[in-house]
Amino acid sequence: MSTGPGAASAPAPDTDDSLSTPTSRSSMFSSLKVRNYRLFFLGQVVSNTGTWMQRIAQDWLVLSLTGSATAVGITTALQFLPMLLLGLYGGVLVDRLPKRPTLLVTQTSMAATGIGLAVLTLGGHVQVWHVYLAALAVGLATVVDNPARQSFVTEMVGPDQLQNAVSLNSANFQSARLVGPAVAGLMITGVGTGWAFLANGLSFVAPIAGLLLMRARELHVVERAPRAKGQLREGLRYVAGRPELIWTIVLAGFVSTFGFNFPVYLSAFADDVFRAGAGSYSLFNTLMAVGSLAGALLAARRGTARMRVLIVGAVAFGAMEMVAAFAPSLWLFALLMAPIGMFGMTVNVTANSSIQMSTDPAMRGRVMALYMMVFMGGAPLGAPIAGWITDAYGVRAGLAVGGAITAAAAVTIALVLARVGGLRLSVGWNHGHPQVRFVPRERREEQVAAVA
Repeated sequence: MSTGPGAASAPAPDTDDSLSTPTSRSSMFSSLKVRNYRLFFLGQVVSNTGTWMQRIAQDWLVLSLTGSATAVGITTALQFLPMLLLGLYGGVLVDRLPKRPTLLVTQTSMAATGIGLAVLTLGGHVQVWHVYLAALAVGLATVVDNPARQSFVTEMVGPDQLQNAVSLNSANFQSARLVGPAVAGLMITGVGTGWAFLANGLSFVAPIAGLLLMRARELHVVERAPRAKGQLREGLRYVAGRPELIWTIVLAGFVSTFGFNFPVYLSAFADDVFRAGAGSYSLFNTLMAVGSLAGALLAARRGTARMRVLIVGAVAFGAMEMVAAFAPSLWLFALLMAPIGMFGMTVNVTANSSIQMSTDPAMRGRVMALYMMVFMGGAPLGAPIAGWITDAYGVRAGLAVGGAITAAAAVTIALVLARVGGLRLSVGWNHGHPQVRFVPRERREEQVAAVA
């Protein structure tokens, strides 16, 4: 196995911050100077917009075919369950395979799925089981596509630009989240769902062309893991033996499971608390997407992935949810969606980039698959819990509890990492302002010398 840049033992954070990458503050779009990444980014702009269009059109088509919200839920489950059940195996495959050819296969398969669904819909032959099958096919492709795309970012830009590139990927996705549903709504109303599926299928031409146009000699290609038995267990042991990885993934799981249940909370606030209808629900989601976009761009400008940023972001995210839970008016609640989105994206981007930077390149596919499985799988697991609390005690209690658990998990994990890293809490004053930070514990010899 290649040694790579992965940490070989428990982290030993310094007084500046743990998990700090070797990069310094850079310009917001510095990674776009890399030609290969620029091609990838532009392709994803088009493809992500098409993906959001298909999500909206897919749910609308299922609802129009069946009139059942349960059927819509089944469609969503079929698309995301493969990642939960097979994500780790996808990571093993990604570590064995060359990333660019792998992405060409997965992107082409998803394009074929969109075009096939478009043909069935435009021809008037579509049935709900066709949509189920298409959702499952996309989910299976995502099992390999997701960790491959995450790992391929490092090969395109190298370690120095990783934080910036990961942040811009998130900004890319959030921009598509703002544009895609709006375009899908216009297209569904004007010409029908079939054309939205066709647009999504054709949108994959952009990332496929970008992959084909890349210069192989400019890629930072890493050594692939050889085919061997026990690689899945090896990946799990690798993560379990590195506190900087396992605790970051655990924190991401808490944030996703208890903090990201917005479909449950926002619809209930719009309908039950403020009684403002679908328009306010759309407003909440739009403002949160704007905040998420801002958070991704700020992370791109920051240029480093620090554990302090991750912990503070998670605590602030949970705290803002608790504040929003008791917002007395619709407009105050709506305005709070922007900082909630910003801090949530800060956690996402910082966790993603710090995990990649702390992982041996030969293990990166498996580690990123585990991270994505935990992060993406948290919401489906947490949604029933959030729904039960909301039904039993009200949506304000549900959002407040979710925020409190998220903030408490961040503080607990910070204390655990500080203990593992040999740090202690220091409270003092700096230029007239209170300062709370972790500093190295004094060695016993130094303490004895001081007493003497």
